[in-house]
Amino acid sequence: MFTERFLRDKRGAALDADERCAIEAAVSEIREIPPRSTVVRAGQPVQHSTLLIDGIMSRYIDDRQGMRQLAAVHFPGDFVDLHAFPLKVLEHDVQTTTLAQVAIVPHAALEEILAGRPQLIRKLWFATLIDAAMHRAWLFRLGRLDAVGRVAHFLCETNARLVAAGLSDGRRFALALTQSDLAEICGLTSVHVNRVMRQMREERLCVFRSSFVEIPDPARLAARSQFNPEYLYLEQTEPFRSPVEAI
Repeated sequence: MFTERFLRDKRGAALDADERCAIEAAVSEIREIPPRSTVVRAGQPVQHSTLLIDGIMSRYIDDRQGMRQLAAVHFPGDFVDLHAFPLKVLEHDVQTTTLAQVAIVPHAALEEILAGRPQLIRKLWFATLIDAAMHRAWLFRLGRLDAVGRVAHFLCETNARLVAAGLSDGRRFALALTQSDLAEICGLTSVHVNRVMRQMREERLCVFRSSFVEIPDPARLAARSQFNPEYLYLEQTEPFRSPVEAI
């Protein structure tokens, strides 16, 4: 069942077996897409939405010089461009970051399975609202945190999301991102990210090596980055809270 990670651990919005079967029945095909491939271009009509089964994808906006700012990073279980269902045209690009396996859900098929399923409509709406909550958290990260805080906050968020998807044990997880990717996520240069990662390693906040992240003390990393997991609306948030937030 390739929808098993979608809404797997969300308060009051987990899919039941019938809803998962309905979404899977609406899938027209499973695709494997090479790394760094554009899936959706800004301004182009979109007739389907993409459920990420494996790999990493991102949403981004280019400036006039061709420099990218990542607006979201997606992991297995995310309905990457579900908001394209009502919008039909996106104002940003969607790209694979790594080799990705995706399920293609035509909007016409999505309309069919939603007819007579008001609870499923609410749960898909919930998923898009979580995306919006993460966008607000990213604005806070870029606008108010220093360089170490930005990277630490992103890693805390990623850890919490991957735990919810069953892809992290809470202290160690695979993350096939480059320092250039982190720079585009955190609004920094690659050189600055390199310094930040060295500082975080020396302070024993985390180690990012060979596409694996190790976080010795998640609560300490959360405190350094002012990370509060409430905006992710997960069932289990205590492991990711800083000691101050837990009081």
